Amino acid sequence: MDTGIYRVKPGEKRIDLGAWDTDDDGGLARDVADVESLKLTERIAQLQERLYAEGKRSVLVVLQAMDGAGKDSTIKSVFGPLNPQGLSLTSFKAPCGHERAHDFLWRVHAHTPSRGYIGLFNRSHYEDVLVVRVKNLVQESIWKKRYKHIVNFEELLVDEGTAVVKFYLHVSRDYQRERLQKRLDDPAKHWKFEPNDLTERALWKDYREAFEVAVAKTSTKDAPWYIIPAEKRWFRNWLVAKIMVETLESMDIQLPKPDFDPKSIVIK
Repeated sequence: MDTGIYRVKPGEKRIDLGAWDTDDDGGLARDVADVESLKLTERIAQLQERLYAEGKRSVLVVLQAMDGAGKDSTIKSVFGPLNPQGLSLTSFKAPCGHERAHDFLWRVHAHTPSRGYIGLFNRSHYEDVLVVRVKNLVQESIWKKRYKHIVNFEELLVDEGTAVVKFYLHVSRDYQRERLQKRLDDPAKHWKFEPNDLTERALWKDYREAFEVAVAKTSTKDAPWYIIPAEKRWFRNWLVAKIMVETLESMDIQLPKPDFDPKSIVIK
């Protein structure tokens, strides 16, 4: 399958998320996808080890979505089997007072992955053109400039050796309602539900518009956005894993050469 059909082309002013199927399965059968997902995850682990051994470059994975789209379960399914020694995960919440005293990228830059690491952002710097825009937390003249700042920031990361890949997990409003209802129906999931989730849900149209603009304006050749149909979770996991393998393999990661002759070593 050509994963490029899920990639947002650079240069768009705005995309129409309504034109992207949230329930797509790529024509794959679930049993086939489940088997392939295991192989893809194993391949990611192999490439992660090479990345860590090479120690020269890194990968930043950005996950954004509406509430209930499955960011946490995607991380668990696709990245859970990886070696935690070469993995960093940052979940961005609302900035604290100290963070708000700096520019909006200050707290983000500190969490970008070190050389040799795969870094995961569960939410990210994009909140500053999403929730900030929807809730009018700063003036429009300020958040409008942030698209350019984000593109420049990600260009800097790429120039310094960090591959950037961004996933928007795409679900419908009806699907979100089902997921939120399941949290209410299951006592073991009550901790994941907050009454404020319904306040955010009421702003669905505004958030959708904010995502449409942000994704279009910041999908570049070297830091692309992929729109991932997320209502079939098995396909979501397969597609994210497939794109991760393609991203890592395109880096042509090289194992370091030893500074000794292995054939000359005799272990007694």
